[in-house]
Amino acid sequence: MSQIKKTSEIRFKIGLDEKNVPLDIKWMATDSKNNELRDCKSIMISIWDMVQKETLKIDLWTSDMSTDEMHSHFFQTLLSMSESYSKATGNPYALEETKRFAQALAKKTADWEDSRS
Repeated sequence: MSQIKKTSEIRFKIGLDEKNVPLDIKWMATDSKNNELRDCKSIMISIWDMVQKETLKIDLWTSDMSTDEMHSHFFQTLLSMSESYSKATGNPYALEETKRFAQALAKKTADWEDSRS
């Protein structure tokens, strides 16, 4: 088994209102070229707890994130997760089926959004 040669950190700083609703989200990674906090509007983190054998997750978004931005973030994350899953497992169906699902859901979502206006 390989030995750890270096470590890296990813840090989040969340500004909350009086009801603990995120107003501001900043992040940084120690391996980035400019080692400074950067603005973002949403984070979706999933962590595999190897002791409890379950996924723990943190989903946060700022109060000023638009619905269109959330749609984009969600669909891009879904596709990115399927790419990672396919690469890690070699599952030949994961990427194709997830893309098909995401495209169908995106169409239904667009139709739903259009019907609301």
